[in-house]
Amino acid sequence: MSTDWLSHRSEIRVLDCTIRDGGLMNNHHFEDRIVKAVYDACVAGGIDYMEIGYRASRKNIKLGEHGCWKYCQEEDIRRIVGENATALKLSIMADAGKCDYREDIPAKQESVIDLVRVACYVHGDCELEAALELLAPSEAQAIYVVDSFGALYPLQTRRLVQKYLQHAKACGKEVGIHAHNNLQLAYANTIEAIVLGANYLDATMAGLGRGAGNCHMELLLGLLRDPQYQLRPVLQCVAETIEPLRHELGWGFDLPYLLTGLFNQHPRAAIDYNAQPETGDIGAFFDSF
Repeated sequence: MSTDWLSHRSEIRVLDCTIRDGGLMNNHHFEDRIVKAVYDACVAGGIDYMEIGYRASRKNIKLGEHGCWKYCQEEDIRRIVGENATALKLSIMADAGKCDYREDIPAKQESVIDLVRVACYVHGDCELEAALELLAPSEAQAIYVVDSFGALYPLQTRRLVQKYLQHAKACGKEVGIHAHNNLQLAYANTIEAIVLGANYLDATMAGLGRGAGNCHMELLLGLLRDPQYQLRPVLQCVAETIEPLRHELGWGFDLPYLLTGLFNQHPRAAIDYNAQPETGDIGAFFDSF
């Protein structure tokens, strides 16, 4: 099947969240060389945005518990990107309730950050409908469908993206997709969203992300076949920088993450299961749901 029809979607924006989502596997303790390698690959690969980490309140923090990419202070970001004199735009994520924008988000003229994404939590169809009615006329430029537990099938993704589009497009907003791979459907769900008209696409290099990980950047760029995006520097970053972290961080599809996805549960139980010094009883883990 030809994918040429995707090459000319000028509205598409690709966002790399390798360091932000991957940081959930190591409490954001990435060495500078890892962050710089991802940054350089994003620049060379023509990727639109790189999400370099979270912006969170530093009140009552335990010294050393998290690495600097949990907080993304300006001095830490500039240590990697300088003034970011490139076409790549930089993003951070702020969890609703864990970040005070008055104190933690500087004015644009004081920051190299171009985009702040706000993670908020809505459960149930009625709440979602109400939330979309509030978000659509807001100042946000895009609203994301987020499958944090990796529990969605393409049909469910289709229904959600269509619902989001109904609200967003009427107000000039874009719709995005952020998929996890517990059911090995992150890439399929991303394709489904693209076909329907979602233009903001999240991916990570080698799928590095919490638990089962995310849609693979190398798969997404291979699909888009847009001359803006260059696959070669991403492949080199994956091979030389990201894959060597796999044994230590242990992300990616496996049976415990499969089960949390099937039961639409937070992956923390699977993360704890995999952290055991000896192989656990997968049958007992199944019975715990």
